[in-house]
Amino acid sequence: MIYLIVGSTGAGKTTYARKIAQELPAVVYSIDEWMRDLYGADMPEDPKPQWFYDNQKWYTERIARCEKLIQHLSLQRAAIGQASLLDLGFTTKEHRLQWIRFFKEQGIEVHTHFLDVPVPVRKSRVEKRNSSKGDTFVMTVDDSLFEYMESIFEPPSENEGAKLILIQQ
Repeated sequence: MIYLIVGSTGAGKTTYARKIAQELPAVVYSIDEWMRDLYGADMPEDPKPQWFYDNQKWYTERIARCEKLIQHLSLQRAAIGQASLLDLGFTTKEHRLQWIRFFKEQGIEVHTHFLDVPVPVRKSRVEKRNSSKGDTFVMTVDDSLFEYMESIFEPPSENEGAKLILIQQ
């Protein structure tokens, strides 16, 4: 089983994935953790949103490398009956469809867990994460980056080919 964890910025995707990983059980693959652990030394200590905008090509190339390996590892786990929770953002429908199609072609069931959290709650969480720099912090998300992510986020729907589970918080 493959679980796509979907939600806009500040929805609590990583926290949610970690929680249900224990219940299922499943292994969590979080793109923010992979990027931080593999490439964090190559980024400023606390990259600001402008760094992200100026270096989108650098960022997206490395995300693609991580995703390729995560897909390979998830496929291996599925082959031995282990579930994977994919906390990869899945901001757009097309991104989700690529993953859903891939796993379904392999005969693997896919569920999408959509964390539908109101904007004020998410914004408050992001502000708290920015100031506390806790274990889910990767980079500062200011208002402009938050609004940019809001503008490109496409909520999932039932017609994407995976069972959709709505998580309201």
